[in-house]
Amino acid sequence: MTSPPPVWDIIVVGAGAAGLATAIFTRSRNPALSVLLLDGARRPGAKILISGGSRCNVTNRVVTERDYWGGSSAVVRRVLRGFTVEETTAFFAGAGVTLHEEEHGKLFPDSNRSRDVLEALMRRAAETGVELRAAHRVASVQRGKDLFLVSTTAGEMAGRRVVLATGGQSLPKSGSDGAGYALARALGHTMVSTTPALVPLVLDTTASDGLHRELSGVAVDAELAVWSEGAVLTRLRGALLWTHFGISGPVALDASRHWLRVRQEGRAQALTASFLPGRDFQGAERFWLDESRARPRTVIGTTLGRILPASMSSAVLERLAIDPATVLAHLGREERKRLTHALTAWPLQVSDSRGYNYAEATAGGVDLREVHPATLESRVCPGLYLVGEILDVDGRIGGFNFQWAWSSAAAAARALAAPRHSAAHTR
Repeated sequence: MTSPPPVWDIIVVGAGAAGLATAIFTRSRNPALSVLLLDGARRPGAKILISGGSRCNVTNRVVTERDYWGGSSAVVRRVLRGFTVEETTAFFAGAGVTLHEEEHGKLFPDSNRSRDVLEALMRRAAETGVELRAAHRVASVQRGKDLFLVSTTAGEMAGRRVVLATGGQSLPKSGSDGAGYALARALGHTMVSTTPALVPLVLDTTASDGLHRELSGVAVDAELAVWSEGAVLTRLRGALLWTHFGISGPVALDASRHWLRVRQEGRAQALTASFLPGRDFQGAERFWLDESRARPRTVIGTTLGRILPASMSSAVLERLAIDPATVLAHLGREERKRLTHALTAWPLQVSDSRGYNYAEATAGGVDLREVHPATLESRVCPGLYLVGEILDVDGRIGGFNFQWAWSSAAAAARALAAPRHSAAHTR
């Protein structure tokens, strides 16, 4: 006769940032609960290790719902306020990882080692009594009358409640391959269709002017406009990096999810770049007129070279057939307008992104309307909780996706650890 599977109070599926944090926070709040953490990898936490150039951008100095896209901003705001940046930094300091601030408010470990972040989480999990079982890939989760039956590659176990913290589809080699979506669907959830997010964009070599290849490795401050059906959907500003395949850098990564969502929805999409951020066409033209009056004998190449990297200035003027030795006083009206238009709305002929293998996040996922905002417990499957990237929430670059992992984990943990849920377990 087959013996029944061991029963746990809580089974957390996925030992990435959100899963580790959920397990730690739950046990810290209620040590009476048995918490089992399952992961398919032999060595969990690969995505943490490679994040932020292997330095791990843990969070950001200022985080609000405006830093995220996807589901309801009101829900995101509520979750973020339940576990703040200050609480995040205090938690990591208590775990032996102090943070320092860098450009744009990014907070990194003082050691600049993502491994220290992962080791601190693993250590805290062990200290709080979380049982971690690696190389246990979950094949299915079934809801019974009183228990969830969790089938893994290493056997079956049962849980009174289950947390899906399996991530999205970005960087699948790290174990984040989208398998959790199938588990959520089988338990009654619907999905907001997914696309890569925070991913470099590929420019069409047949339609583009080849500027990206000529300037590969050059960075410039830019404002990108994502167009949908002839209207600007969003404008984003930051550093743009030209590459041999297209564009990367913070502003391109942030813009990628918007361009890809428009394309997925079957709408006409376009992407343009302004290299005079903060100025519209009229403002940019006034700049050239003011420069012509103030410095009439200065050549156009010198003036443009104060705005753009020298190599880019030369490449832009060459493509516009404007002699860089032309003095500003002799710059004709049509040339000025052509130059102004190019600098404020340079067309970027995007053909695709580099895909999930290069994406830092996933846009889309489990519909946020299908979880309770205060607890992230499923509305369609009581006892099931969803945290982190599996939900339809994706943040911009700069530590925001990690903060969503910590905050969503804390929201679920508060509910999971509530005394009314406690129950003895058998193993």
